[in-house]
Amino acid sequence: MCGIWALFGSDECLSVQCTSAMKIAHRGPDAFRFENVNGFTNCCFGFHRLAIVDHLYGMQPLRIKKFPFLWLCYNGEIYNHHTLKKEFDFDYQTKVDGESLLHLYDRFGIQKMSSLLDGVFAFILLDTANKKVFLGRDTYGVRPLFKFLTDDGFLAVCSEAKGLTEITHAMATPANIVPLLPGHFEVFDLKQNGKVQSVQMEPFHCCTKEPAHAVYDPVERLPTGFDEETVKSNIRTLFENAVRKRLMAHRRIGCLLSGGLDSSLVAATLVKLAKEEKLQYPIQTFSIGSEDSPDIKAARQVAAHIGSEHHEVNFSAEEGFQAVEEVIFHLETYDITTIRASVGMYLVSKYIREKSDSVVIFSGEGADELTQGYLYFHKAPSPGAAAEDSVRLMKELYLFDVLRADRTTSAHGLELRVPFLDHRFTAYYLSLPEEMRTPKHGVEKHLLRDSFKDLNLIPDEILWRRKEAFSDGMMSVKKSWYVFLQEHLEGMVNDDQMEKAHRTFPHNPPLTKEAYYFRQVFEKHYPGRAEWLSHFWMPRWTNATDPSARTLAIYNPDKEQ
Repeated sequence: MCGIWALFGSDECLSVQCTSAMKIAHRGPDAFRFENVNGFTNCCFGFHRLAIVDHLYGMQPLRIKKFPFLWLCYNGEIYNHHTLKKEFDFDYQTKVDGESLLHLYDRFGIQKMSSLLDGVFAFILLDTANKKVFLGRDTYGVRPLFKFLTDDGFLAVCSEAKGLTEITHAMATPANIVPLLPGHFEVFDLKQNGKVQSVQMEPFHCCTKEPAHAVYDPVERLPTGFDEETVKSNIRTLFENAVRKRLMAHRRIGCLLSGGLDSSLVAATLVKLAKEEKLQYPIQTFSIGSEDSPDIKAARQVAAHIGSEHHEVNFSAEEGFQAVEEVIFHLETYDITTIRASVGMYLVSKYIREKSDSVVIFSGEGADELTQGYLYFHKAPSPGAAAEDSVRLMKELYLFDVLRADRTTSAHGLELRVPFLDHRFTAYYLSLPEEMRTPKHGVEKHLLRDSFKDLNLIPDEILWRRKEAFSDGMMSVKKSWYVFLQEHLEGMVNDDQMEKAHRTFPHNPPLTKEAYYFRQVFEKHYPGRAEWLSHFWMPRWTNATDPSARTLAIYNPDKEQ
């Protein structure tokens, strides 16, 4: 996890502008560099480093002697950089995985370069020879990237929107800060005065299609056909491969463990592969919740089963209340379910940073969207409708769960790894017949669960444990975290404010006092930026008025919770 920032064509003093880059310093606590571009005095890069690979040459912008005209700032990991080097006989000059971008771009151009990257990434690539600037972002937006472009061609780019809100420019109206769409690259012509013009914006990968880099994958070609045993074997093979490739790190690896299916599969596979790869330390797992929470009990059971070094973080509603404003500041959103779930993830990440030496953190994000894990999928009118909504959720991950996972971990200088969002794994799963992917026998994610049956990878009770949202599972079924929150915020917003909510906040008006309070805090830090959230996350095919699964009629918790 790093923080990247760049300006092209600034009319203001760069030494003043660069103070904005310090707003994302939490993303890279190990080192910072601010560098002007030769020949373009009003263009510069800022970089906050979290050192994961190549401690010696890992500072950015990355430049090498072979391509003195290329400047690269990127945040991410390219898992297939060794494969690319071997396949195309590249002469790497560093051990930095991102160097592969420079060689690919020089050999093939921006479109093919982007499509051959197996990993998570956001990049800013400057070609001074051809006077081009390129931006790009991975398929699901696991790594964030924001930009604004003024009418007169001033471009500012940053890992988080907060690094752009106070950049000054000569325009009378503030420029819109927007995320670069996941799975896309954008091309700008660079003028001699440092200003730019956007000339191309294209997707380089669609989540439903096998990525171009799959042909170079070390996993051999999978058996074809949709018979159940072949499919389940392929799911296991690709998932294990997704975890294995993410072991690439020079810092200690740990894993978030809620005790749900997704994080348990990740943790168990991680521990298994860490032993095979002979890592010199035990894998640490981390859970958070109140003492009577179902998640804490389940996570404890999984950790004992897989033999991880397990840490439990005690969660109290009071501690959660105190963290809400910090969480909203880091998230840059006012989405209700995202904030609720982020509080626990933010606090467990804080614990990891302060009380352990794990820096690279595995997590289970993306599984619910990919495998139709949300309880509302039981209400889908048809397999086709469910499959369509699964793809919608995947494409919106960067607004919700992936945003939560990135911001809550990066706030504490941690590096997030999400194997369920592996390009090849997701493309394969989404290619399966629609009927195979739906809930079966009243159990969501049935195909995924069935694929790991009888392997003793995780306990059977966990393999078939009912879906429990992270923000719900942190506290007892008797009284959920969202109920504590709503009760606490009841007195902080009055009825008169609620009556005027539609006029006060015409875009996505809050319908509850909880939502109103979240919006107030958001507007305090990011006034006038409500359009950053296009819509609230809500279940479909139900009459839900709250995003919590515990409010749905189909919610049926496991016994003894």
